Amino acid sequence: MGSPGGAHEPVRRYVSAWIGFSAGGHFSQALAVAVVVYAFSAHAVRALIGWPGSLAVLVSLVALAACSLFGQRRHIEWHGILPVSLIALFGWWAVSVFWSDYTWATIGGVAYAVAFGALGLYLALGRDLVQVVRASGDALRILLVTSLALEVLSGLLIDQPIRFLGIAGDLALGGPIQGIAGTRNYLGFLAAFGLVTFAVEYLTRSVAKGLGLASCTLAALCVLFSRSPVTAAAVLALVVAGLALRSLRKAPPTRRPLIQGALAGIVSLGGVVAWLSREQIFPAVDATGDVDVRIALWARLRQLIEVNSLQGWGFVGQWPTEVFPFSTLLTPAGRPSATGLGALFDTWFQVGLVGVLLLAAAGGLAFVRAWTTASSHPIVAYVWPALVLVLIAVVSIAESYALFEGTLMLVVATSAIAARKRSWRSRLEARPTAQFR
Repeated sequence: MGSPGGAHEPVRRYVSAWIGFSAGGHFSQALAVAVVVYAFSAHAVRALIGWPGSLAVLVSLVALAACSLFGQRRHIEWHGILPVSLIALFGWWAVSVFWSDYTWATIGGVAYAVAFGALGLYLALGRDLVQVVRASGDALRILLVTSLALEVLSGLLIDQPIRFLGIAGDLALGGPIQGIAGTRNYLGFLAAFGLVTFAVEYLTRSVAKGLGLASCTLAALCVLFSRSPVTAAAVLALVVAGLALRSLRKAPPTRRPLIQGALAGIVSLGGVVAWLSREQIFPAVDATGDVDVRIALWARLRQLIEVNSLQGWGFVGQWPTEVFPFSTLLTPAGRPSATGLGALFDTWFQVGLVGVLLLAAAGGLAFVRAWTTASSHPIVAYVWPALVLVLIAVVSIAESYALFEGTLMLVVATSAIAARKRSWRSRLEARPTAQFR
């Protein structure tokens, strides 16, 4: 007679073989590209196959990522990889279920955020930094080429909007264009993210020179035609940050603290000057209308924040526009707004002052770690997490992308990558056990 477990032996062999395959380099890199493509095109995916189909894709990617990490478990250093501040932020989002007036929406929003956070953790753990940059570059080329191709089709060939994707077809007029991102600001954000990623790919020689230059040109065209004031400010910040990092990396280690202090002073002064000159700057970059919309929405949010200023109304991420009080927060066109158009006010509204402090702590700590590493690490790829966090921070002033989907995944990934080099927990060594004879 066969052994009791003999009938299950083929199943175990199949599962073992699949786990081994999913841990392989080719599969892991392909999965990383698929993760980034999906995370930053979730709007288009929902437009094509609806929420049920999009959620099925998300669950499948999380399951495949978990399987891949399980297969690589012996090669992954888990100790101290996920920052405590980020754990506390996600924990506070989850705890908000207990006082939320829209409990099921909060449960769904937290689960959705955790899923994208898990994908970000997969990128940080399952791939090294150069591989993450390369996967992001491949994914962004797919997204930007698709966006520009659809804009050419809509604006030049058929001269009709593609309404279900949110494409207005204004390319012939010089923009603004939206591509598969849904809005000009989000397409501009993806293009700016592409500029950072393609530049780092080029500097690390991860791609051929021709492909690197063509990718940067593609991203620049998308930035130009998106005509996004938010993206214009972000690109300016990226140029300043890139030049600052270049000077720091070339400076002797003994002079870096002095240069860091001088840079902090210059940035602070520049921020003050920009704020004082805002009435001249906004019309110059065609941002007056966008600013007026945000000021009106934030004024309404402040009224709601006063009701639950400490703990907020309950986390949902991207707003469920059919649920109160989100259904009362309308755009000038009379439609409910999908976000708070700013990570600060949106976080304060959803999870209160405590949530704002936790978000600031998580983001600030991640940036300090990433910037410090980028300033001194000999591998140029380490400038990527620092510049990506600069981009997210600037865009978060006027958009809430950091609270959901691809940008949230990117925050988790860059925070974990930065913590790998600078986490205080990674420096803790196990105390040797005393030996008694």
